[in-house]
Amino acid sequence: MLVVVGGHSRNIGKTSVVASVIRKLRDYRWTAVKITQYGHGVCSRAGQACGCETEPEHPFSVSEEYEPGPSDSGRFLAAGAERSFWLRTPMGELACAKTALQKILDGSQNVIIESNSVLELVQPDLFLMVLDFSCRDFKPSSLRFMDSADAFLIVDRGINVPMWEGVARDLWDHKPQFPVMPPSYVTPAVCDFVKSKLAVSLAR
Repeated sequence: MLVVVGGHSRNIGKTSVVASVIRKLRDYRWTAVKITQYGHGVCSRAGQACGCETEPEHPFSVSEEYEPGPSDSGRFLAAGAERSFWLRTPMGELACAKTALQKILDGSQNVIIESNSVLELVQPDLFLMVLDFSCRDFKPSSLRFMDSADAFLIVDRGINVPMWEGVARDLWDHKPQFPVMPPSYVTPAVCDFVKSKLAVSLAR
């Protein structure tokens, strides 16, 4: 089974959501994948250089993390993932990694991926999208995937009206919504929703 976690901007809790799902639903024996696309002028990691660029002659790079640690892929292992990968590719070149990604999917019982753009390559059993009303940034690319979301996780920062502009409310207001708070980000209600969706997938 495949779960995808995306969001409308950087640093709004996507990695924490993935780690929390892994931690609270460890029986699913997760393989976790972090996807980073670079070349858009701002690194995906807190706006700082992180060494995510691949060698010029390679369109993508996939590395497996083996030790729990502070990196995103290391955090997934610390949360209880059985395996954890970091896939890096230039912006717009994710399709080049489709075969490598499919190999990970084929070799895993359950996979959870942190990414929006992976929806261009795969059809997940569940897509959760993180929204933070206090974050003004809203990546235009995220608009393409909002309609695909099965539910929205609304980061609770005491703000009821989004600070972003130009995003029609009906793009997100008609889907299930779950208020979540740091540091756990995943509530029992979210866990129940994930389990119900995955149970339907298993029954097919």
